[in-house]
Amino acid sequence: MSDDSPEVLIVGAGPAGLTAATYLARFRRRVLVADGGAPRACWIPVSHNMPGFPEGITGDAILKRMTDQATEYGAVIESGRVEGLTRDGDGFVARLNGRELRVRAVLLATGVVDHHPDLPGVERAIERSLVRICPICDGYEAIDKAVAVIGDDDRGVREAAFLRTYSDRVTLIYIGSPQALTGQDEMARLGIELIRAPIDNVRLEGDRVTALSWGGTFRAFDLVYSALGTSANAELARALDARTGEDGRLFVDPHQATSVKGLYAAGDVVRGLNQIAVASAEAAVAATAIHNALREADGWTIS
Repeated sequence: MSDDSPEVLIVGAGPAGLTAATYLARFRRRVLVADGGAPRACWIPVSHNMPGFPEGITGDAILKRMTDQATEYGAVIESGRVEGLTRDGDGFVARLNGRELRVRAVLLATGVVDHHPDLPGVERAIERSLVRICPICDGYEAIDKAVAVIGDDDRGVREAAFLRTYSDRVTLIYIGSPQALTGQDEMARLGIELIRAPIDNVRLEGDRVTALSWGGTFRAFDLVYSALGTSANAELARALDARTGEDGRLFVDPHQATSVKGLYAAGDVVRGLNQIAVASAEAAVAATAIHNALREADGWTIS
């Protein structure tokens, strides 16, 4: 391996990947970040629960600050998707932008893909905060508002129940099979209204969200939350037979190591909360573990 070739490959340039890049670069490791584009954080209109920003900060601003910080210390960020990842002795070979890279360790910060509701202009609605995907992040902004949750199983019930912390005007618009909905008694106890309507009868108009009810009348909501779940971007790990859960997310140990030696993961692709603060913390743990593992492999036996 040449002195200018990367030692560590980070797949993903969201908050987890960029945090790990900063740590590893400050550990004086040669680190390359493969930026596949459009991390979930770029969807954030304004975050008010990002530590250190009481006035709020946009997702784009978060990513720019974190990118600037990582590159300040020498991390290299390259646009492109890693098309394949295989074991090669004690390391890995990755295919990126038509070439092969041999690296000593890999951190997957590949995140998840949201299952958005089939609404007209849903991407624009998310940018305008009319459709939201994380009540943990911004449920506070739903205080006393008319809130709808779109769900197709009991996830929708749980999310609607969580949002009752903030408003007594919560409605679950249920679009799944009758058998998948088992929390109706709890919904009734909490005062959550249930509407059974196909997703094509929900639409956006101006600064409001309207949903067609059983009787053919339009109902207006201030906010709509999607509780349709996510899919983990874990294909690279699965190709290496890394252990995953039923939801497709990666299992990791306390050092963020997967079941494949030298392969680490942090952020939303790991089982747990989909939160920037959590992703950054996991990335810090992973980066430190990677650095120490490489030191040990190089004969630095004193920690």
